[in-house]
Amino acid sequence: MASALLGVGSPLLDVLAQVDDDFLSAHVSGAKGGMEMISPQERSVLMGFLGEKVSWVPGGSAGNTVFALAKLGIGVSMLGKTGADREGAFYREKLRSLGGSDREFAVTADAPTGVCVSLITPDAERTMRSDLAAALLLGENDVKRVDFSRYGIVLIEGYMLFSPTFDLVVEKTKEAGCLLAFDLASFEVVRLFRDRVEKLLEKTDILFSNADEARELLGNASPEKQLAELAGEHRLAALKLGPEGAMVRRGAETVRVPARLVERPVDTTAAGDLWAAGFLYGLIRGRSLEKCAQYGALLSGEVVKVVGSQLPEEVWTKIKQELSE
Repeated sequence: MASALLGVGSPLLDVLAQVDDDFLSAHVSGAKGGMEMISPQERSVLMGFLGEKVSWVPGGSAGNTVFALAKLGIGVSMLGKTGADREGAFYREKLRSLGGSDREFAVTADAPTGVCVSLITPDAERTMRSDLAAALLLGENDVKRVDFSRYGIVLIEGYMLFSPTFDLVVEKTKEAGCLLAFDLASFEVVRLFRDRVEKLLEKTDILFSNADEARELLGNASPEKQLAELAGEHRLAALKLGPEGAMVRRGAETVRVPARLVERPVDTTAAGDLWAAGFLYGLIRGRSLEKCAQYGALLSGEVVKVVGSQLPEEVWTKIKQELSE
């Protein structure tokens, strides 16, 4: 029997650090917010400035979504490459412990497990700098050994555009008859790979975008016009608008769902990833588009109350109770 979903992306450990804007100005190049790649040397220097005041949790865009779906009882696996180190073993074991499968992971001794340094400022904004390390070594043979027909949906994170295997993953997904779900991931990804993103939309069945990504791709049109463009004639498209909620469109059907507003958000890390998890949970369970978007708002509204992507067990209990209702 096919599993519900295969996530494809970079299995990264998130390094979470709370910093101020002065720290960003002094030690981080590029704009605040979003994500940029850094070298192993830059990672080492940045970690030196942070010292010991950091925490480590499993992360990665697709990883965050997959872990949340596993927690909700959905059959999931993840395709990505970790190092043959304790960090990689920790990542794989964590997914197994939640009920997910680790059979699609690839492991290498040639590089350490990748890391995403998430710098969280007092306004709850996160600025991410990633060293993909082992994740960059995912090769053709790693992809070809996977039986994609085991899965109903293949969720590919936008950061996979940095991988030489991206086109092969898309090809295998479509050959197997899976639904292809694609998360644009960040406005920087859209900026760097605009032409490839535009071509990929023709093959995409489910698309996730936030306001910054849509603006980067489509300019300063209204959200309604952006959503219509993102959905086209055949896609299911979700446009996340932060505090203004989200809009979803499939064919002639469009729904708008308010956000679960939080008085004092702590950290926006993984908010979009958990929104996607809630939405996909509803979709897999056969719920209406409105319900799917409400589930997305529920999960993203909870994760901004904590640092990082890991929710306390009592919060998951509350979430599961609300989903069952």
